[in-house]
Amino acid sequence: MTDLDARAKELDAADPLAHHRDAFVRTEGVTAYLDGNSLGRPLHATGAALADFVGTTWGDRLIRAWDEEWMDAPTVLGDRIGRVLLGAAAGQTIVGDSTTVMLYKLAHAALTAQPDRDEVVACADDFPTDRFILEGLAAERGLTMRWLSVDPRTGVTLEQVEGVLSERTALVLLSHVSYRSAWIADMAGITAAAHRVGALVLWDLCHAVGVLDLALDALGVDLAVGCTYKYLNGGPGAPAFGYVATGLHERLRQPIQGWMGAADPFAMGERYEPASGIRRFISGTPPIVGMLPMRGMLDLLEAAGIASVRAKSVALTELAIEVHDELLAPLGVELASPRDPALRGGHVTLDHPRFRELTVGLWERGVIPDFRPPHGLRIGLSPLSTSFTEVVIGLTEGAALLER
Repeated sequence: MTDLDARAKELDAADPLAHHRDAFVRTEGVTAYLDGNSLGRPLHATGAALADFVGTTWGDRLIRAWDEEWMDAPTVLGDRIGRVLLGAAAGQTIVGDSTTVMLYKLAHAALTAQPDRDEVVACADDFPTDRFILEGLAAERGLTMRWLSVDPRTGVTLEQVEGVLSERTALVLLSHVSYRSAWIADMAGITAAAHRVGALVLWDLCHAVGVLDLALDALGVDLAVGCTYKYLNGGPGAPAFGYVATGLHERLRQPIQGWMGAADPFAMGERYEPASGIRRFISGTPPIVGMLPMRGMLDLLEAAGIASVRAKSVALTELAIEVHDELLAPLGVELASPRDPALRGGHVTLDHPRFRELTVGLWERGVIPDFRPPHGLRIGLSPLSTSFTEVVIGLTEGAALLER
């Protein structure tokens, strides 16, 4: 046993959240799952919940279940996500649509509410969906994009944002945690700076929710969107959530005016009249089945407490950096994430020109990280399902392949 193996074993033995690992389905032949920030492991409880849904709620109640519970599912589940993970009071969060559609709806609504402003601020290295949506909206409306260029190993700073904000700024759209480097943007500072010039801010929380202790209400956040298949373990294609601060409900008009967002969905009226409150941001029929898997994970996250989850996340990423420094740095691997845990989210990215080819070899050996071009190996560490031992096993295998 190496010193790193012994260190991981000690950390696992002292981990107050270790028992939660038993709640997740383990995959035969996988010794280190290091991609929980792309797709979380399923819970054992998820299979039982889906089977029970077919046999009882759906099979027994049939269409009656719409009146009994399904109509309110987007807001009930949204409120729970808000309370447990977002620092958001009830009535501001909904679940439904994909992340892309939810981002489009809220960005479109924010721009429509400010027709006298013609600039949008975003990061040139942000996730493609965010950039593509803004490109399309800007082209449609004749807006000017103010792209922020960043070092892909860090991320957007408050100073950069302040440097491009003006009375012409309508919207700032940024990721709270960079999908590439895990850099944590200054949500408080950037939101306040945008508000000083009268702009709105839309935060992408996909790599933040479920791993950071968020406080949207306290920070005066306007809008936010996040997915539920990463740290919320909702499964592939699980619906996204959207947050709209209460003060914006009557000001914003969402662009995809579906029947479920109408004031009276069953009136079958001739004209669209939006529902009051957060329900106006719902469009079509809610993905009821898609909402089921994340419920069990919310139970676990609430029981563990997001502060404890964040503490373990920091410890996991600290260990990953420790292993990098000892085993991988001497082989030419570079750390592409912040060393300061206060600036680092739930994953660590490592750079080496051979990582694209080595990812295939790691998968064959039961080690599953994530590759991001041009040559980044992203080590995604979901705190409730990942052990410290997995971190050492996975990165040790990576070092062994590089040495060949």
